[in-house]
Amino acid sequence: QVQLVESGGGLVQAGGSLRLSCAASGRTFSSYVMAWFRQTPGKERDFVAAIGWSGISTSYANSVKGRFTISRDNAKNTVDLQMNSLNPEDTAVYYCAARRSSMSSMYSAYAYWGQGTQVTVSS
Repeated sequence: QVQLVESGGGLVQAGGSLRLSCAASGRTFSSYVMAWFRQTPGKERDFVAAIGWSGISTSYANSVKGRFTISRDNAKNTVDLQMNSLNPEDTAVYYCAARRSSMSSMYSAYAYWGQGTQVTVSS
């Protein structure tokens, strides 16, 4: 079992940057694929980015490719999401997720979730 806690959300102006962080309480963090999703009211959680066990393999949604960067530190049991060039369409609750298998863009594939952190981008 893995417990995840996100932090780093807030209010930022369009064009600005934020760095989200996810802290895991489990001691087998390095064996999990990690990902970030985001959700707005009335919609399903959308895939943002994923990172493999070693941190070498990464995957990004087309909407954030070139602007967001996912990274992990297995020694600290953390995964980060650096978000640059933010726009109002990035406004959402951002969730950290984990699974034991390969990277996936489907929220139903992830067994473990954090509580979410709000990101609001003003125009």
